[in-house]
Amino acid sequence: MFGKLEGVEDRFIKLEQLLSDPAVVSDRVQYQKYIKEHGEISKLVEGYRRYKKVVADLEEARELLNDDDPDMKEMAAEEIGPLEAQVEALGEELKILLVPKDPLDEKSVIVELRAGTGGDESSLFAGDLFKMYTRYAEGRGWGVELMDSHGSDVGGFKEVVFQVNGKGAYSSFKYESGVHRVQRVPATETQGRIHTSAVTVAVLPEAEDVELKIEPNELRIDIFRSSGPGGQSVNTTDSAVRITHIPTGITATCQDEKSQHKNKDKAMKVLRSRILDKMIQETEAKRSAARKGQIGSGDRSERIRTYNFPQGRMTDHRIGLTLYRLDAIMEGDIDEIIASLRTHAQAQALQNEQTL
Repeated sequence: MFGKLEGVEDRFIKLEQLLSDPAVVSDRVQYQKYIKEHGEISKLVEGYRRYKKVVADLEEARELLNDDDPDMKEMAAEEIGPLEAQVEALGEELKILLVPKDPLDEKSVIVELRAGTGGDESSLFAGDLFKMYTRYAEGRGWGVELMDSHGSDVGGFKEVVFQVNGKGAYSSFKYESGVHRVQRVPATETQGRIHTSAVTVAVLPEAEDVELKIEPNELRIDIFRSSGPGGQSVNTTDSAVRITHIPTGITATCQDEKSQHKNKDKAMKVLRSRILDKMIQETEAKRSAARKGQIGSGDRSERIRTYNFPQGRMTDHRIGLTLYRLDAIMEGDIDEIIASLRTHAQAQALQNEQTL
């Protein structure tokens, strides 16, 4: 580990020299490249330098135990315990910082919610999850844009697709992929019986033009009239757009805007993200068995969470986390859940790095 850290620090010093070189400063492309790399490793280098400073202090304190001055020996003995604890804590932090970062983490995301088992109650819960995610995103200063939706006759959504725009959105939302189960008494239930229903969540990293080149001849674009719950017409013009990527068969539809052009742009965004997600899923399937179990793998058939309204309880089955504050969670207070999932994923990644 320390050999790797020495190499990173050497590279950091070299980057600082390059960034003060007039020839590099005048080359906008090179300068931006080096600035980005410098920023990516600066936290690791700062942590390593703190670690080395504390290790040096610890070695000095241990040497003072041999001092002839009893006061110096006593002071050194008092310092050793706390310094050893700092060395251990900083060492653990460095191990986590050395774990390769997910290159998608900084991206915006497209989130797809689909009602599953449970009929009307499932579509209502899809609406509740949409509200939960919207409030969580807005609380972090991220923008939310509705891309496509299909409402149900009782309210909520049979399907809703939305984009969360903000740096680092994927690093939080990626843990939400999977089946979300709800247990509660529906408003239409006269006997007070608890019903169980489910909503499937898919989280896709936003695909940028430079990452994914799609040729025009690979697309089929269909224009049709928008429809709402029950099949009634929403718009009087043919503004809804369905785009099919012929090589993969992946489709995306948007009908929420009155403008055909806007619907096409939104559908194309969703399509690009679905194609990129397919590529990611195929890559994940080929990864080593040691890495397949990591949280955030995007397995949408896995039941990941239960929301039990009678008990006011939320349980995340992947890490055994149970919280009894469901009202706050449904209002978007999911920071504790995501932080716990992220910590668990980092621990797994660290273990995999050490065993592979």
